[in-house]
Amino acid sequence: MAGEAKDKRAVVLPLLLGFNGGYVDTMGFLALQGLFTAHVTGNFVTLGASLALGTSGALSKLLALPVFCAVVILSRLLSNTLRHREAPVFRYLLTIKLVLLIAAAVLAVRLGPFPDGDHWAAIVTGMILVSAMAVQNAAHRVHLASLPPSTLMTGTTTQIMLDLADLIYGSSAEDTAASRSRLARMSGMVAVFALGCGTAALLHVQIGVWSFAAPPVVALLALIVRGSVTP
Repeated sequence: MAGEAKDKRAVVLPLLLGFNGGYVDTMGFLALQGLFTAHVTGNFVTLGASLALGTSGALSKLLALPVFCAVVILSRLLSNTLRHREAPVFRYLLTIKLVLLIAAAVLAVRLGPFPDGDHWAAIVTGMILVSAMAVQNAAHRVHLASLPPSTLMTGTTTQIMLDLADLIYGSSAEDTAASRSRLARMSGMVAVFALGCGTAALLHVQIGVWSFAAPPVVALLALIVRGSVTP
């Protein structure tokens, strides 16, 4: 029974990360003038739109990718240091992400809403969210490498369609079993990511900047679940 409970918690953890990935990305886009905080390369498109249409937030979109890259590098360096000290690396990374999300929520509630994406408060809040998602991406890539990404669904959706096509076409029993297993994992991730997007949009409309308070709660749940899966 204890083993089954641990297995269930191990399944829940990536789903919590996926929900937060969709939520934080949508929340940033809606509240911070079109800033993608998780799918950072999407900011190339919105940056072009900002420059062409004269809308605000161009600086945040320009900063998002280098900030993301810098935080991923720092996460890796910190992980290597912690690993040499035999510390629980994944737990530390999830804790850092939680602290960043709390900081962003506090700033948003105190200084938001953000009608001007070029205001310093919007830029700082946005870069903190980008940093949080960079830590999540780095942690997921290393510690949950066998699972679908929690912040970018394009590749996952492509694989789902490929597996569906293989199931329709028909293949060996072994390949079919692998496709079904992969399809279940990836479909679940896409579903919770979409749920996070929809929840963020709904709460943004209903409660405004207080919607920033949800990601730290989900991140705390993920940290608790992680702690109950491994020491």
